[in-house]
Amino acid sequence: MDTQSNSGPAGSADQANPARAERRLLCDALVESGPEAPTLCAGWTTADLAAHLVVREGRPDTWPGMALRPLGFHTERVRRRTKRVTPFPQLVERIREGPPKWSLYALPGADKSANTVEYFVHHEDIRRAVPDWTPRELPPGLEEVLWRRLKIARFVLRKVSVEVTLVRPDGKTLRVGKGARAARVHGPIGELVLWALGRCDVAQVRFTGDAEAVEVLRQESWRL
Repeated sequence: MDTQSNSGPAGSADQANPARAERRLLCDALVESGPEAPTLCAGWTTADLAAHLVVREGRPDTWPGMALRPLGFHTERVRRRTKRVTPFPQLVERIREGPPKWSLYALPGADKSANTVEYFVHHEDIRRAVPDWTPRELPPGLEEVLWRRLKIARFVLRKVSVEVTLVRPDGKTLRVGKGARAARVHGPIGELVLWALGRCDVAQVRFTGDAEAVEVLRQESWRL
């Protein structure tokens, strides 16, 4: 099972900003996997994912297309070109170095708030795309940041016609969906994040509540 050390100056920085550790672990996973490994992102190899992350932080002209599907053609064109012209080791190094100084992601606090979930989920997109993966033991600091950012699930699940309540192991809850029927999704915080962001096939969660509502959650699909 993967773990990460929290000792020393680097560990202290990781506790203050869990996105740092997830960025580093993701880059290590990219190096270990190589450019042609599968991911949970449909149709993407690890090289595709690396190019996406580089473009996301370094090409502001592509940001509208990441939020608005009709504008996604430009974003995808830039991503494909970035993958084609940039050697894979260089892509990984650019991710490891962090966003350019002029990027919005380089503003104080932006890395933690905008990248913790991004890098955690994409790290798991690599880990869980191969057989025999096991869940990681997540540091409490990372879990709490993930939980606070999990409110994004209200946007992701906005079209699901079920009242969804996420339930973490200590009993704390977060309501993220609306509907006439209600279901509860139980699991560790990291698993709830993966489920809410569409990695339903690999997220280790369980359901309780209205049987029809649970079936809707098992059958419908969504993605961020």
